[in-house]
Amino acid sequence: MIERLSLRLRIFLFFALVGLGGTAAVAGALAWGYVRLGEPEALSAFVTSGLVAGFTLLVMSAGIWLLFDEHVAKAVERLASDMRSRAHADVDGALDGSSAKYLGDLAPAAAAVASGLAETKTALQEAIARETATIEENRARLEAILAEVEAGIILCTADHEVAFYNGPARALFPEGRLGLGRPLFSCLKPGPLRHAQKRLQDAPPGTASDLLCVSEAGQILAGRMRLFSAGRQGGYLLSLRDVTAPLRNQLARDAALSGALEEMRRPAAGLQALLEVLDTDLPPEDRSRLLAAMAEETETLVGQITGLINRRMQEDRSGDWWPMPLIHAEDIRAGLAAGLGVPATAEALSLPCDGYALVQLATALGRRLQESGRGDGLKAALSRVAPGAALDLLWQGPPLSVTDLDAWLDAPFEAHLPGITGRRLLDVHGAEAWPERAAGGGHRLRILLPRTGTETEGGSGTEPKALPPAQADEPAAVYDFDLITRPAPPDIAQSPLRALPYVVFDTETTGLSVLKGDRIVQIAAVRIVNGRILQSERFNTLVNPERPIPPAATKIHHITDADVAHAPTLATAGKAFHDYCEGAVLVAHNAPFDIGMLRRDKAEFGAVFDHPVLDTVLLSAVVFGQSAEHSLDALAERLGVTIPPALRHTAHGDALATAQVFLKLLPMMEARGIRTFADATRKTREHGRLLADLN
Repeated sequence: MIERLSLRLRIFLFFALVGLGGTAAVAGALAWGYVRLGEPEALSAFVTSGLVAGFTLLVMSAGIWLLFDEHVAKAVERLASDMRSRAHADVDGALDGSSAKYLGDLAPAAAAVASGLAETKTALQEAIARETATIEENRARLEAILAEVEAGIILCTADHEVAFYNGPARALFPEGRLGLGRPLFSCLKPGPLRHAQKRLQDAPPGTASDLLCVSEAGQILAGRMRLFSAGRQGGYLLSLRDVTAPLRNQLARDAALSGALEEMRRPAAGLQALLEVLDTDLPPEDRSRLLAAMAEETETLVGQITGLINRRMQEDRSGDWWPMPLIHAEDIRAGLAAGLGVPATAEALSLPCDGYALVQLATALGRRLQESGRGDGLKAALSRVAPGAALDLLWQGPPLSVTDLDAWLDAPFEAHLPGITGRRLLDVHGAEAWPERAAGGGHRLRILLPRTGTETEGGSGTEPKALPPAQADEPAAVYDFDLITRPAPPDIAQSPLRALPYVVFDTETTGLSVLKGDRIVQIAAVRIVNGRILQSERFNTLVNPERPIPPAATKIHHITDADVAHAPTLATAGKAFHDYCEGAVLVAHNAPFDIGMLRRDKAEFGAVFDHPVLDTVLLSAVVFGQSAEHSLDALAERLGVTIPPALRHTAHGDALATAQVFLKLLPMMEARGIRTFADATRKTREHGRLLADLN
């Protein structure tokens, strides 16, 4: 029983017992002496002596206890905490023995042990680093390969928990629902996935299943699922691509085709009826009228067919259906310059095309020009020409006839590939080619290409853009394969602390009072899965508080009214953050304040933050004792966590620092026997008064 009490409390009880015991002994001795004396008039003297002696003993015990508590008990606690932080939290630096100067040689001995441990750990880490260098190189190569995979790839456990996803998969769900260790059903409707999984479980090994699924945002995704096994566990690999726009366009084209065919039915039926009448003997004037009617119906039918063809050509040139990737014009220019050995220029744009085939076509035509005596001053230029882009071969010399160009386009590129002609490549691209006189003299062969997503510098379009600074460091893939083989967690109370998913968050506000109506102006968070901070899955948004931000608050977090003028309100930001926190334990520094803000305003975003919560203030008190300082800055310094000055008092910076502090505290708690969530909550309740004092 007594070993569960803290060292300081046990020492306090010891001195209390000494003081009370001494007082009782003095009282007993005086009572015995009074009885032996047998003089009643001496009673008051004995009582006075007893009170003075008892009070003196109690004061001496309290004074010695205070000195002992300050210079021994607290010093031992601090020394033990410092040694635990170096043993379990990878904190560097020498022990500060100044607080343990009254403990004799204990502080220098502890410093020597810590120094030896640090040297051993450094040597071990260097050896591990050498041994894992090859693994890191292979991982870097794998991530480089994955960066080039265009399809979204997701690896899930058999319980539909995400264990791997690549960058394109993350891009399919911009609302941030896709996350490591999170259920895939937070992103996709479960029906098609469950059906495909069940179908594959009954199919031969190695079978793949194609499926169409719908995201929570309404996207239509084409996917392929394949099961895999990992020991006694297993899961499935899912590749996805967004087919929402192609399907929409295809449906529109099908509807247009159906409408056009329906319109053709009437003139076609009319022609059929007229042909049947023509088989009979008719007077010349009736026959003339029938022929005129047939001509009219034929003209109508031809017009509708021509309209359908023109519509198809227009769709081809619009590029809405275009299946080819965007190729930078500079890449095409370099290919032409190398293939023809002539000057080539290109504007800053991109083309949806088969870049290799286009370069081959232009190179073949350029060589034909050179072979036919039209190579004088030959050069190539790629430029924007509304509504498309033009690739021009320009030369000085005799003109090129349309007949010669047709012959060149109809000839195969290679003798063993008779089907690959210039004409076919033009048709594949929906392009046209013709010779004409160039402006300023000379001649040119122009290839006019349809394009989509073309973007000049400073323009707009769909050419890939650089990621914003907050996303530029996102990895090509995010994964933790231990999630596949990890057994299903028990009830959260009995779950190991390391096995739980966490969302570590912080808020910035207009003030420090939940009850007086202060409002949130920023929410930021990071996720921790399997003991790892997932920087790529961070949450960070400004929030419009719908009221002015006081200058005193702006002085702390540097967020102004102008910064939040166009930010989402809490109705939007709060719901998005609630979705982000799904299934996780919330962690915050001084959590009652931040959680109180969110729970107070639950009516605005229609969700309740009833998640389990851990507070790093209380966890610090458990590990370092109540006498230590528990501010975030003090914890960070004690545990070797660096908070860049630019990020201090920003929600993102404080959330990241709190996450790092939390991960440092975990092994220290485990060393004290605090291994499950229930253990942590039971121990933190013993220090609940700390939060009451802070708030």
